[in-house]
Amino acid sequence: MAHIQLPEGLPGIRGAMAFRPATARPLNDLVEVLLHGPNSLTPGERELIATYVSSENDCYYCQTIHGAIAAASLNGDEALVKQVKHDFHNAAISEKLKALLVIAGKVQRGGKHVTTEDVAAARAQGATDIEIHDTVLIAAAFCMFNRYVDGLATTQPRDEAMYRERGKWIARDGYVNVSKEYLPAEAAH
Repeated sequence: MAHIQLPEGLPGIRGAMAFRPATARPLNDLVEVLLHGPNSLTPGERELIATYVSSENDCYYCQTIHGAIAAASLNGDEALVKQVKHDFHNAAISEKLKALLVIAGKVQRGGKHVTTEDVAAARAQGATDIEIHDTVLIAAAFCMFNRYVDGLATTQPRDEAMYRERGKWIARDGYVNVSKEYLPAEAAH
C-alpha cells in the first residue's frame, strides 16, 4: 500500500506522476530526451543503462519496465537484459557499453566514485563526451526515479506480461506520448 493516496490502477511511477502532474511533465520530458530522443547510443543501450542502475538500486518496477523497454528496443532479447543486470562484463554488448555501465554503476553508488580512469577507459572504447555525460545523467536520474517509486511505496505488480506489453508501447511511441494516457492534457503536452 502506497504511503500516500495515489490514483488507483496506475502502478509504479505512473501513479506518482498522475498524483502530481505539474512535476510529471518535466520528468517525462527529461526521460524522453535521455532515453528516447536522438543520440549516438541506441535507445536499447540507454534503456540498458537505466535498467542496470534500477537493478542495482533494487527497484523492481523500474528495472522491470525499463528492462522490457530495452528488450523491445533490442528485438525482444530478454535474455540479454537479464545478463546485463547480473553480469554485464560477460554480456553480448559492446566494450563501449560495458565501460559506460562501469561509470553508471559508480554513479549509482555515488558520483564521486567515478574516476578519470573510468572515463579514460570509456573514451578508449570510443565513447564520446556526450555519451559519457548522458550515461552519468541517466544513472543519476534513475537513482532519483527509483527512490521516487520506492519512497512512496507505489504499487509494483509482478505481471511480466503487463511490463512486456507496456515496454513495447513505450519503445515505439516514447515517454511523452505514452504519458498522455494517465496525465491531464495540459500536463502531458
